[in-house]
Amino acid sequence: MSSSSAVAASTSGSAAPATAPTPETLQAVLVKLSDPAVPTADKAKLIVNGEKRTANIDQMNKGLAGYTLTYAVSDVTVQGNTATAQVTINSPHGAAPAMPITWENVDGTWKLSDTSGCLLLGFAQAPCVPA
Repeated sequence: MSSSSAVAASTSGSAAPATAPTPETLQAVLVKLSDPAVPTADKAKLIVNGEKRTANIDQMNKGLAGYTLTYAVSDVTVQGNTATAQVTINSPHGAAPAMPITWENVDGTWKLSDTSGCLLLGFAQAPCVPA
C-alpha cells in the first residue's frame, strides 16, 4: 500500500498523455465487472464498446453468481491513452498466472480495452470476438 507507482509523463507524443491510473483504480474496474450484483448496463460502461457486449456480460453474470474473484494489479505503464498492467486473477480454484491487461482512457475514464474485455469475458465462459 505504501508504494505508489509513479509513471513519468512522456512529451514525445503530439497529445498530452493521460494521467497514469493507480493499480487500485484499475482493480476497481475489474472488481465491478466481475460482481454479479452490478447490472449489465453499468458493466457495459466499463469496457470500450461495451454496449456491444451486453449479451456476453449477461452470460458472465449468470456464471459468476456465488463465485468470487479477486484481482492483484501491478506494474502499470501508460503509453498515450493506453494503460497496461499485470493482473493476477484469484478464484476459489486458485490463482491464474499474471497476464497483461489493457485499459483505454475515454473522456477521462479508464475502461477495459475491447480486447481485454473479451479476454476476461472468455474466462467467465462468455466469450466474444474483439472488434
